[in-house]
Amino acid sequence: MNSGTTTAILATFSLLCTVASADIATVGVGATAPDFTLPSIGQSGDVTLSEFADSNLTVVMWIATRCPVSNDYNERMEALADDYRDKGVAFVGVNANKTESTEECVQHAQIHGFSFAVVKDDGNRVADQYGARVTPEVFVLDSKRVVKYHGRIDDSREISRVKAHDLRAALDALLAGDDPPRSEARAFGCSIKRVDQ
Repeated sequence: MNSGTTTAILATFSLLCTVASADIATVGVGATAPDFTLPSIGQSGDVTLSEFADSNLTVVMWIATRCPVSNDYNERMEALADDYRDKGVAFVGVNANKTESTEECVQHAQIHGFSFAVVKDDGNRVADQYGARVTPEVFVLDSKRVVKYHGRIDDSREISRVKAHDLRAALDALLAGDDPPRSEARAFGCSIKRVDQ
């Protein structure tokens, strides 16, 4: 592969894996996150965020089926959901990509054994309300839906290079009644493919 081809591939990947335009307002830390009702993937009926009001915390994660960065986190997302389930933490995966069908999302969730709820945000309405830009990107909410942490899961898509477990640290602190060490850590990944793009 010549240097020109390599440069073109890297440029394309950079466009795919970036933070989307800054004109999307994000629900900031300390704000109340909007409630939502979205169709469940792989199960009948809808999932409503307020259903998790009895949980100590709820982690809302924007995820994708095709994004290589999001896919690098599949096992980590499932491990987090499993580790914190008995501590009263609920996880919800949201797919807002116009390019990924519900059927594709069902297969993806089944292949990766997601035990947490996954919903389809057709038209990226909820992603717009939250200001979610990339996959993966997380919002941690308390029982009153106040955002306590927003951003990345950790600091490297390569698990062997992870040094900062931001989401895990935030959950541990919040469950102990403390503020997270960092309330925000910039998310990185592939831009959400919106209907107006």
